[in-house]
Amino acid sequence: MRAHNFCAGPAALPIAVLERAQAELLDWQSAGASVMELSHRSPEFMGVIERAEAALRRLLGISDDYAVLFLQGGASQQFSAVPLNLAQHDQTADYVVTGQWSKKAAAEASRLMTVNVAASSADTQFSTVPAQQDWQITGGEFLHYCPNETIGGLEFSWVPEIGVPLVADMSSTLLSRPIDVSQFGVIYAGAQKNIGPAGLTLVIVRRDLLGRARSDCPSTLNWTEQASNGSMYNTPPTFAIYLAGLVFEWLEGLGGLPAIEKINRHKAAMLYQLIDDNPLYANPVEVPSRSLMNVPFTLADESLDKTFLSEAQQQGLLNLKGHRSVGGMRASIYNAISEASVVALCEFMRDFAQRKG
Repeated sequence: MRAHNFCAGPAALPIAVLERAQAELLDWQSAGASVMELSHRSPEFMGVIERAEAALRRLLGISDDYAVLFLQGGASQQFSAVPLNLAQHDQTADYVVTGQWSKKAAAEASRLMTVNVAASSADTQFSTVPAQQDWQITGGEFLHYCPNETIGGLEFSWVPEIGVPLVADMSSTLLSRPIDVSQFGVIYAGAQKNIGPAGLTLVIVRRDLLGRARSDCPSTLNWTEQASNGSMYNTPPTFAIYLAGLVFEWLEGLGGLPAIEKINRHKAAMLYQLIDDNPLYANPVEVPSRSLMNVPFTLADESLDKTFLSEAQQQGLLNLKGHRSVGGMRASIYNAISEASVVALCEFMRDFAQRKG
């Protein structure tokens, strides 16, 4: 019996996707080999990546004005790739820091160019999203932000409106709901939340931003090089791309992003309601800025933390320990987490509070 896996990443994958991959693992579509054993330049695998890109474009409504790249290195590698592709050494970009990941992105970019922290919510322990009218924007080469902070569970409920390319790290929110891609210059995301297994990184970049990479940008990080080579400047993560394609098809089968958003909002509402109604639990984020995907919470009595986690694991509720930088608990309720799993978590939390609260 499969457990309820609330891991922040690598996260749960849809059972239907895993079952299909299992059925095709040894002999993919009568090819006589596994899909991960095929040449990435073979007609068979070219069909895999083309179908995956087409499905992703349908889900997100991505126009031909954007290139879709299937890369490696994780979102953290894009912390370097973004400035290398969009700015020169002596230029400036604005960063909004609302949690650990945007903080790391700004720190990495500062090694490569001048970074202006236009706004930060560090003074509120990353519990609020700074109002845009308070941002100190330089109007540099781009503005970078993280719409959803995985660790702290802080989420933007709006998209910044600025006059420079908007760059978004959507690792823990992409594909959880519809978005208007045309509002962004660049979207990047590590796959291991809602897209597929770890090892794949998606980059969606407006084509008019290609060709701006500095001369010392490594070829593997150069979006123009990767786009002109169909994401195959070097060998791509073929099995991860195949699985991502299956996830895209699964989402389409559910009814697309409007359908999964409805499911996700219901799951989040159940969990936040329990937390708010029970004095044993607390969520540190202001209500308008709460994440749809990552729900951190603390216990009123920290001495109960280990007991809570131990009993939860015994009930098949896995990976609820909060990130080491903030402590407490965290339930990541990505697309593949069923409503039944959230119900099981809520029932356990309610029972635990009755016994220990």
